Amino acid sequence: MLVVMQHQATEEEVAQVVTTVEKMGLNAHPMPGPTRTAIGITGNSSSVDPRSLEVLPGVRELIRVTRPYKLASREMHPEDTIVEVGSARFGAPFFTVIAGPCSVESESNVLQVAEYLMSRGVTLLRAGAFKPRTSPYSFQGMEQEGLAILERAREKTGIRIVTEVMDTEQVDAVAASADIIQIGTRNMQNFSLLKKVASCNRPVLLKRGMSATLDEWLMAAEYLLAGGNKNVILCERGVRTFTDHTRNTLDLSVVPPAKENSHLPILIDPSHGTGRRNYVSAMARAGLAAGADGLMVEVHPDPSTALSDGAQTLDFNEFDRLLESLRSLAEPLGRNIG
Repeated sequence: MLVVMQHQATEEEVAQVVTTVEKMGLNAHPMPGPTRTAIGITGNSSSVDPRSLEVLPGVRELIRVTRPYKLASREMHPEDTIVEVGSARFGAPFFTVIAGPCSVESESNVLQVAEYLMSRGVTLLRAGAFKPRTSPYSFQGMEQEGLAILERAREKTGIRIVTEVMDTEQVDAVAASADIIQIGTRNMQNFSLLKKVASCNRPVLLKRGMSATLDEWLMAAEYLLAGGNKNVILCERGVRTFTDHTRNTLDLSVVPPAKENSHLPILIDPSHGTGRRNYVSAMARAGLAAGADGLMVEVHPDPSTALSDGAQTLDFNEFDRLLESLRSLAEPLGRNIG
């Protein structure tokens, strides 16, 4: 349920509604808007009796939320959420780019990529210190030393860090090093991890599970929002289908319904979505045209030597051409490349 306050409602009247909701054993989520404050109610397993709320001073109306996800829905939060990370903005009209190697490989490699990205106006570096790999014999990441390398790259260049957390024991360490915590596709429904990350004071990038429906994806986001973290960014990274011409099927068709049903910004990851560098730029441009709010792409100075996912990684020249084409496409679409 959503309690919509009157335009002239005072802070005291909003606080009274919150107190009343909490006395009912429910959770109140005040959401100040440009014209009025709304208060979302969660935690109810049955319908809420509206009579004790609609008579309170300052209350304009009560709206029932029909979606299984409440805080992630546009019913409860009609305006787009803008997530800010340093100078970067996620959410329309911005189209924000995150780039970097799949893995932290060495300090010199990370620093080279960070300096290059900053010179191109890209202020967010992605690189994994902990790597979930299908094979136990593949490179698993540099772990704690990888986090330290990312921190030093930020200190030297000013770039912001996006890196993945894999289990609850890593959350505190990753949160101390990252500007954005990434939840990977294999952990989208790791509810213990979602609850732990929700308590961190860091924006969260939530990748779609490889077989997840839109509702399941948004319900995973609901765990983060209900836990108190309002800065959630969705990321479509490809789903598993019968096709074999790409690594996964990058589901651009999910972007419009995601934006229709949720206020959260959504990115696309054409590197994992296709698995082939020859297709990455085309799908990145298609994501912009589809209405996505940004892009996560793998970039390496020499993909042939990358320790993981080199086949889907762009080199610097390819990434330069991609940025140029995105900027040409963004202007007629009314978007701002960041």
